[in-house]
Amino acid sequence: MNWFGFGFNAFGQIRANEKLTDGESAADANVTNPICIDILCRNLEEEPVQICQHSSHVDTRIRTSWSRRAALHSNNDGRLCLAGFGVGIPSQRGCGGCVEESRGCQDAHISEGYLALSFTDRVECWNSERNEKKPGWSMEIPDNTGPSLAFPLVPGGYIASNPPFYRPLSPQLLAVSLALGTEHAVLLTASGDIYTWGSGSHGQLGHGDLSPQEEPRAMEALLGMPMSTVAAGGWHSVCTSAGGDLYVWGWNESGQLGLPSRALRGEQQKSQGTGGASTCKDQEEGSNEVFISIQAFPALVDVTQSCEVSKISCGSRHTAAVTSTGDLYTWGWGEYGQLGQGTVSSSDEPRRVEFFKDQGLRVVDVVCGPWNTFVSAIKKDPSLHPDTNILYPL
Repeated sequence: MNWFGFGFNAFGQIRANEKLTDGESAADANVTNPICIDILCRNLEEEPVQICQHSSHVDTRIRTSWSRRAALHSNNDGRLCLAGFGVGIPSQRGCGGCVEESRGCQDAHISEGYLALSFTDRVECWNSERNEKKPGWSMEIPDNTGPSLAFPLVPGGYIASNPPFYRPLSPQLLAVSLALGTEHAVLLTASGDIYTWGSGSHGQLGHGDLSPQEEPRAMEALLGMPMSTVAAGGWHSVCTSAGGDLYVWGWNESGQLGLPSRALRGEQQKSQGTGGASTCKDQEEGSNEVFISIQAFPALVDVTQSCEVSKISCGSRHTAAVTSTGDLYTWGWGEYGQLGQGTVSSSDEPRRVEFFKDQGLRVVDVVCGPWNTFVSAIKKDPSLHPDTNILYPL
């Protein structure tokens, strides 16, 4: 399995040996087409190639922040390898080394200020801006007698990106998964219900209004439809049903919901020299298309009619989905190439990233950073059906 990256790369979090020269801006380092990234703990001497055969990892997970990227290897004593902007423990700009303090780590959460490490018996939070010898905060984890939890969930609550790190949750929720946005949270329960709380200024809570919620509140519009995954962007949210349907809500200024965006269409027309906002308004009045700025209720989006959505992830203002056929679709803000379409254009329609199909690769996972995207893919088995990669009986 190989990992690929594209999008914002000003700190070398994708192409770790990228260095800006005098006169270059951060945009010059951006990656608009997927490239295979080296996630091992070593310095790179050669330019990465698109299909690399040397980095096969059993269960490698990527965690991201705006300026950093962490790779957690299950076959490397559970240690993290860091790349990106220089952090205090212990890597420098570019390809970082292993975080020795993370040995035995089960999962991690990385932000601009802190690195949270989850172990079987404890959680540690390290300050990313200081070269500390011990974590700035830690907590012992009691035995979990409930459903299996995905970090940042821990028994009795969850670990936030900033102090106070531990936030309690009602045990009646039976939470199994939690996605943290910039100012809101989206929680999935064992029964498939969704609860949201935090700021609702852009409709990201999905309750039909823009009001904040201090405590988790059930999304009534989705009750009775069991959900299987949740994800949170900067100010938007998405989830998938048990049947592979995709639901979206929140801010849509850049088309990150996959719904028609008036602001985006206006920008596109300006760049094409066909008018701008006034032209976009004329088109709106002369057609049946309805433009969405804020979607305060969940809306169903057809990524593709031929298959189901199996994995989802959100960046600050873009979204990525993996289908059951192993294809990757992206949409939303694309100014740094984070859509992987070879351009810096944005899109309010889900579009397949053709690179993976052209290379005979099946996408198995996707992780969005705020302004970039990371994808794991495997070679399609030639003995399987070419479109679905499902073995058919002879």
